[in-house]
Amino acid sequence: MSSLLKNYIAGGWVGNGGNQNINPSDTDDIIGDYAQADKSALDDALNAAQTAQKEWQDVGLEAKQTVLNNIGNELMSRSKEIGQMLSREEGKPLAEGAGETYRAGQFFTYYAAEVLRQIGQNADSTRPNIDVDIRREPMGTVAVISPWNFPIATASWKIAPALAFGNAVLWKPANFTPASACLLTDIIAKQDIPKGLFNLVMGAGKTIGQALAESPAIQAVSFTGSYEVGKGVAQAAAGNFSKTQLELGSKNALLVMDDADIDLAVACAVNGAYFGSGQKCTASSRLIVHEKLHDEFVDKMIEAMQKLKVGNALTEGVQIGPLAGAQQYKIVNDYIALAKQEGCELVIGGDAPQTDKKGYYLNPTLFTNSNNKMRVNREEMFGPVACVQKISSYDEGLAMVNDTDYGLTAGIITQSLARASDFKRKAQSGCVMVNLPTAGTDYHVPFGGRKKSSFGSREQGQYAVEFYTQVKTCYVSAGKP
Repeated sequence: MSSLLKNYIAGGWVGNGGNQNINPSDTDDIIGDYAQADKSALDDALNAAQTAQKEWQDVGLEAKQTVLNNIGNELMSRSKEIGQMLSREEGKPLAEGAGETYRAGQFFTYYAAEVLRQIGQNADSTRPNIDVDIRREPMGTVAVISPWNFPIATASWKIAPALAFGNAVLWKPANFTPASACLLTDIIAKQDIPKGLFNLVMGAGKTIGQALAESPAIQAVSFTGSYEVGKGVAQAAAGNFSKTQLELGSKNALLVMDDADIDLAVACAVNGAYFGSGQKCTASSRLIVHEKLHDEFVDKMIEAMQKLKVGNALTEGVQIGPLAGAQQYKIVNDYIALAKQEGCELVIGGDAPQTDKKGYYLNPTLFTNSNNKMRVNREEMFGPVACVQKISSYDEGLAMVNDTDYGLTAGIITQSLARASDFKRKAQSGCVMVNLPTAGTDYHVPFGGRKKSSFGSREQGQYAVEFYTQVKTCYVSAGKP
């Protein structure tokens, strides 16, 4: 395991400790001291990646497919083992850790199949006896900067298509979750790939992440994180005209109409707002409820939330684990205090449960008497906190759903086909859910948002080819027959 505390650069594990990894469910549990890359290590990785990429792009399709299948199959077969480490360092319950790891494997096997679907186009020229061939080629060397809330899944849906379409990768994971990053890297490192094709460069975003975004040796940067950090990544990459793909903040809403199945509405709200400790970019922190159902909805929410089991992520049956770290814990508690100052009514939660271990625990929290002008309904909290807003009509609810700087997901609970159809068309978000939680997407279709939630081409599914490749148009004159 000692080698898995290091960076993986140019085909070898290198570096010394510098980042202490702590279990948020038990802050006395030190998982390890993980290496941090410096400028020299980053330069080595960049140089190796550029050389390896030239070799990899010429490797046959079936060989590439085998590599990606091997990675995906091992992730799926080891999902419980790796998921346990993921849960230990990130704080999500065991079932979610294993599920995320399995899903990460599915991304690799999906893109293994996409390797063989790289079909170009051809066209007749406007000039006689000339053929036009249109093909896609790798971008080159890609920087992947991934978040801590889905440390393996988000990284995999970036790394898998990058490799599938012939690129080299430098991966900077979040410093909160280095252990799962090293486990994924170890699986990739065992494959038959050129040395330097894949590199793990752990370190702080303000140093390593910034250096990657600024590097002229990087042709594309895929980033998932906060809006402010993403804005800085885009500005840094623009200096080299590097392609950028940014998945950023959100402030998702679930609209509950007067004809909603109330039990379904509550189940979707609890799932979307609180599972994953609310630390999902697709979480629904704004619950917009029709006045006819408002009081019953709130009562049933309280009843459902009282049944949720909050505790150590490694304990079987726990549904809500801790927040990921001390900084996030403070941010969320500050927002709870702010909600009270802004005039919201706390109806449940807002405090820490009694636990055997010291950790960053917070009971799921619900506020009522809120409005869309309040900061708690404008800013991303990224914790198990939701605010209910009362509306009197569908049009008012739709306007409130769209009254946000973000646009990742939006949901509606209704039995009206007309309302559902209208909502699908008019909700200003990249993903729309009807009678489902706002959190929960598939891996074979595009994912991304609008407004300040996303920038650049979509992730996942066949849409990923747009970001990880560039188009070449070839003209061929065959002469007269």
